[in-house]
Amino acid sequence: MEIKESATLTRDVLEQHFSDLKGTLKKLLDERLMSLLQEVDVIEQESIKPLDECQKLIEHGVSTADDLLREGESAVDGDVGTQNEKLCNFTKKALHIQLDSLPEVPSLVDVPCLSAQLDDCLLTILKNQIFRHGTVASRPPVQLEEFVEKPGGILVRWCKVDDDFIPQDYRLQYRKSAASHFEDVYVGSETEFIVLHIDPNVDYQFRVCARGDGRQEWSPWSVPQIGRTTLVPHEWTTGLEGYSLSSRRNIALRNDSQSCGVLYSKAPTYFCGQTLTFRIETVGQPDRRDSLGVCVEQRNGYDSLQRDKAVCISTNGAVFVNGKEMTNQLPAVTSGSTVTFDMEVVQLGPCSNEGGNFKLRVTISSNNREVVFDWVLDQCCGSLYFGCSFSYPGWKVLVF
Repeated sequence: MEIKESATLTRDVLEQHFSDLKGTLKKLLDERLMSLLQEVDVIEQESIKPLDECQKLIEHGVSTADDLLREGESAVDGDVGTQNEKLCNFTKKALHIQLDSLPEVPSLVDVPCLSAQLDDCLLTILKNQIFRHGTVASRPPVQLEEFVEKPGGILVRWCKVDDDFIPQDYRLQYRKSAASHFEDVYVGSETEFIVLHIDPNVDYQFRVCARGDGRQEWSPWSVPQIGRTTLVPHEWTTGLEGYSLSSRRNIALRNDSQSCGVLYSKAPTYFCGQTLTFRIETVGQPDRRDSLGVCVEQRNGYDSLQRDKAVCISTNGAVFVNGKEMTNQLPAVTSGSTVTFDMEVVQLGPCSNEGGNFKLRVTISSNNREVVFDWVLDQCCGSLYFGCSFSYPGWKVLVF
């Protein structure tokens, strides 16, 4: 079924493309022909004008001479009484007419002789280009490889399957399964991309193509595949006076309000084994008490995550574990920076709902640097809250 559908679609695409190409070529040829014919008309009109004027002068002189000749014959043939008068008038006219003067006629080499110069090599060039134009591939050079669920998103990976194909750029598109049109979501040289704003438990179709090195056209699309996420998107808590949120509540902006405090997630939606990402969209004035991180529980009354039962990074790159600053430090965050938290469970002792020693291996990455440490807790934590705090306005952070 797939072979027949793709073959039918390929035939339709080829027929439509070559039909459009023939129409465009005919239009271009007609325009060039019209331009050349107009050149012929202009040269003809400009060249023939002096010759027409010369011909008119000669015809006028011949007509005048013919009239004079008839008048002379009439004077000779007349009676003696009027003969002398006619001959006198004839003589006067003859003296005033320059019958031996002709207008200057252009020499033969100066008279244009139009011709068309048509280079036959154009047809050869067109033949060579046409015979090489277009290819039919039995399969696309790139295919979708993997879908990884993210909270409110899907990490899409793809790979090259044609060893002879040298890709320059990739183009990823997606659509809801019920939608009719695909939309561009990524164009670039990477082979993976996190597609955000994905509704949980909804099927999305994805496809990818590539552009070869030094080429303008895109390759055929990969076979569309279905991806979905069951993880609800991360959201900030609404209602905190110092922060303004986006419509999807995944972007928080520190506003001009004097009120300060920690903005927490709506729920403990970060689970160990996942990657939590903060992307700094815009920056404000930094402060050492600023923080981005995760915590076991929401605690009101604090102005930073630099406290017990929390790990965080400050905007200056300092890392804090349970309120204590680590020796290792990351680069300061800037506009466009991404800060990621990865955690895995390392259990120290018996763990139950009543409590017990609990250790998490934490990796915080920022600007191609990372710190790794163990975070010891006195209780089991299946999921964690995330949060942020900024002392000054202008900071905008996206979480996913």
